[in-house]
Amino acid sequence: MNSAYSPALGRISRSETVLVVIDVQERLAAAMPRRVETAAAVRALARGARVLDVPVIATRQYPKGIGEIVAEISEALAGQPVVDKLAFDCMAEPAFVVALRTAGRSRPVLCGMEAHICVTQTALSMVDQGLRPVVVADAVCSRRDVDREVALARLRQHGVEVATVEQVLYEMVGQAGTEEFKRVLEVVKERDACV
Repeated sequence: MNSAYSPALGRISRSETVLVVIDVQERLAAAMPRRVETAAAVRALARGARVLDVPVIATRQYPKGIGEIVAEISEALAGQPVVDKLAFDCMAEPAFVVALRTAGRSRPVLCGMEAHICVTQTALSMVDQGLRPVVVADAVCSRRDVDREVALARLRQHGVEVATVEQVLYEMVGQAGTEEFKRVLEVVKERDACV
């Protein structure tokens, strides 16, 4: 077997991944019926990324009006770049594009709020620019479930992969029995205890 393992095209590998946490902010989160579950899922992704040395970029949509990133996510993002934006599409914000280029990864994994607005517009722009985004279904939400469901279906139609928190984390870990696996397992168990 070749020691330079190369994952299958659809596989999520830590060497290609950058986690993008979109607009998980106080006033926006307060309007979400699935706030607790989504915040726990986003937090698990951010903590798992830290364990696996995967870069993270967070965004804030108009923080003056929508507020800061919620406390439990902010703690998990400690030291990671945060980009403020006005455009719904993160790719329309030059500072975000610079942060993404700096990360040097072709596989953005997107989570956050709202699925049908900022997450969808960003993922579609990423596809247009030759990236291979993944949207994490259990780590995105909208105020209305129908908006989230239609967004996920539309994204699939346009070539965006949809995965879950556990799929993302365990594909990046790759195997059980390691110290990283144990730490990621703790992250997953903590998430499960929150929901």
